[in-house]
Amino acid sequence: MMTKFLSRKKYRPGVGIILLNQKKQVFIGQRVDSVVETWQMPQGGIDGEEAPLEAALRELMEEVGTDDVELIQTSTKWYYYDLPTELQPILWDNQYVGQKQKWFLFKYLGADTEINIKTKQPEFIAWKWTEFADLPNIIVYFKKQLYLDLVEEFESTIKNLA
Repeated sequence: MMTKFLSRKKYRPGVGIILLNQKKQVFIGQRVDSVVETWQMPQGGIDGEEAPLEAALRELMEEVGTDDVELIQTSTKWYYYDLPTELQPILWDNQYVGQKQKWFLFKYLGADTEINIKTKQPEFIAWKWTEFADLPNIIVYFKKQLYLDLVEEFESTIKNLA
């Protein structure tokens, strides 16, 4: 008798960061490695045995140049997204079909002048604050459902912040 194995998709474990300013707007950065204008919230992989919150704070420093934040909420689940097939061989040596991410909502406590995207290995060439509900219309197409799901989970918390 032959045993049939189902192929399982492999997802890179990562974190995502919803960074809010005092006006309840969200930080987004324009990716440095894209030929078209591509905006996203900070995100990145989890290194080794790193805890997701540790990874989120590290990614904030690496991508935004700050960790002057207060944790407001952690996502209730892991969110998944698939990369387009043509990008899978380019990113992560074809080891993953996408990412699974734990998301963190942080309130930014610093001033805009403290944000520094010109870090050791810059991920963004520009940044801005935008309305949270507008994100699904700004984001790259293959992350649109992810951002719709994030708006669904975090929008009421953001609206109710003092």
